[in-house]
Amino acid sequence: METDTMAHTPVNHPLRPLYRALGLLVGAYLVVFAIVGFIQTSGESFTGDNAERALGQGTNLLWSILSLIFGAIILATSVIGRNLDVEADKYVGWTLLVIGSYELATNRTDANFFGFTMSTVVVTYLVGVILITAGLYSKVAAPGKAGAPRQVREGRTA
Repeated sequence: METDTMAHTPVNHPLRPLYRALGLLVGAYLVVFAIVGFIQTSGESFTGDNAERALGQGTNLLWSILSLIFGAIILATSVIGRNLDVEADKYVGWTLLVIGSYELATNRTDANFFGFTMSTVVVTYLVGVILITAGLYSKVAAPGKAGAPRQVREGRTA
């Protein structure tokens, strides 16, 4: 049995800069959405469904605050790096999928306290999946600790 196996999560992936840039882009989108949401929902109720939209999505003040927090976390950890962005991308991504699922189930009820519309659910799912993917492929390690690529371990050349 081989004892020097690599985890299933790739380390030092060749497209790591692309995935890190996607994480930064998603964080910036969440911050911009939150700022537009603050402007659109000023004077409206804190929770619940209202007619206000930001960037084509339904929102309220609570969802704008949460989007700002999530976006700031993603931007800060992406700038810092050191694999903090990997963990933040995964946890925030899964959190967004859970929130999107809850809001999908409660979209046209009184329990829709984030003020989601169907377009907001779709965008939340997309943002969550992009963040999870970025978290899976952005991990960095020293070349000595990363291990050989799978093709080399299996005796293949490419």
